[in-house]
Amino acid sequence: MATEELDVDLAAREDLQKLGYAQEMSRSRGLLHILFMTLAIMAVPYGLAAPIATSLVGGGPVVMVWGWLLVSAFTQTLALSLAEICSKYPTSAGAYYWCFRLASPKYKVLLSWINGWLTMVGVWTIALSVTFGTAQLIVAGVGIYRPDWVATPWETYVIFLGVTAVALVFCLFFNRYLPTIDILCACWTALGIIVILVCLSVKAAAGRRPISFALGGFDAAASGWTPGWSFFIGLLPPAYTFSAIGMIASMAEEVHDPSKILPRAIAWSVPIGAIWGVVFLLPIVFTLPDAATLLSVPSGQPIGVMFTLAMGSNGGGFALWFIVFGVGLFCAISISCAASRATWAFARDKAIPFHGHFSKISPHISDVPVNALFLSTTIQVLLGLIYLGSSTAFNAFVGVAVMCLGASYAMPVAISVANGRKDVLDAPFSLGRTGNVVNGIAVLWILFAIVLFSMPAVVPVTPVTMNYASVVFIGFAIISAVWYMINGRYHYSGPPVPCDMSSAQSPRSTPAPSKLD
Repeated sequence: MATEELDVDLAAREDLQKLGYAQEMSRSRGLLHILFMTLAIMAVPYGLAAPIATSLVGGGPVVMVWGWLLVSAFTQTLALSLAEICSKYPTSAGAYYWCFRLASPKYKVLLSWINGWLTMVGVWTIALSVTFGTAQLIVAGVGIYRPDWVATPWETYVIFLGVTAVALVFCLFFNRYLPTIDILCACWTALGIIVILVCLSVKAAAGRRPISFALGGFDAAASGWTPGWSFFIGLLPPAYTFSAIGMIASMAEEVHDPSKILPRAIAWSVPIGAIWGVVFLLPIVFTLPDAATLLSVPSGQPIGVMFTLAMGSNGGGFALWFIVFGVGLFCAISISCAASRATWAFARDKAIPFHGHFSKISPHISDVPVNALFLSTTIQVLLGLIYLGSSTAFNAFVGVAVMCLGASYAMPVAISVANGRKDVLDAPFSLGRTGNVVNGIAVLWILFAIVLFSMPAVVPVTPVTMNYASVVFIGFAIISAVWYMINGRYHYSGPPVPCDMSSAQSPRSTPAPSKLD
């Protein structure tokens, strides 16, 4: 077994060299490890529970159940599309590398730059949304026993710092155990969903809803939108849950056989997540307390109150809350790890200021891009300060994360379709004749999701309910464009590819750190 694994790793090292990079990370993750990490990042109970207020505003049970299935189906087309491209170009550089390899020579550098910065903004803000969302879950948990307490912005921010510190410590000092932690997360999530199913089904202290309500209840009054558009507004939580499925590509250089394992993990994660979501949502919609009561919670996070009312006691509500909180904390660790790898990969290709510093792998802590990890964490901490000034402006970063990541995923797929898919015909994970249809649906879904995440959840719009995601999205785009004009066009030549290297060149790699580093 060890000999086979060594042969696979040697082949993966050679394949990485053909893509233009030298092997700097140890390959320690197999299929189950990377699949469970994908599911940990997806964090289905957390992703559906944390923004559940939006689902209630959008219409309630119909949006929650059927909207989840609809988004799962669309996301599967995106997962298959990414899996196909990833199987041919399995590198931690991910989508911006794919754009560079697939685009025409005239535009490949610019498109790679744009995609890379979309990816950076996306991974930093999605990690921020998870760590801060987990902090808000803690506030909701405290509210179960202290319902009159409303956390001030600075108290929430301090809790957020604590969650971020936990994720940082695990990524920094327990890197070798992270594959095992991802397995524990999968077990925690699966068992937790079953516990929630059993407890809510048995207790139902707030009453049992008829099937006509659980699967057909729809009330768009709270949103102010027309019923049709209100339904789409309610799709934000499931779209958010699936938003980071492509981040697992940043772990490619730590996987034993990435051209086979990564695409399988990406493709399988969506149906597994969809099943988990259905099992999680059904007991909730059949025992759902009064929506108006949940939406009137002062903190704006009704999950603690929902579980408490459904279980009929503070202890029961806290127990179910703790399951979702655990999923959120696991997710914070896994997503922080993936974000650090994405940051390191982009710095390796000289696209980030002080790239020489952020592209180093620590000689003291095995297989951890320490500087990139601290950069990603620092950016989260700084962006979190916005919450102290305006919670509305801060909430825009959730939308920005989904928009940026979605756009970064759609770009290589769209370029591939524009090229007649000729570059992926020989991909190990091939979509064959269905490729054009699957790719087309995936791109159209992302375009629609970007529009969706730009819209306010309720109307009429006020300064408090306004969705500033599109403004922040454009702002980041302007910053990226200005940095390209100032620095990028002179120093960024795109990722390395075989045709760029002479026979005397070795694959691009970060210089070995000196003893002074």
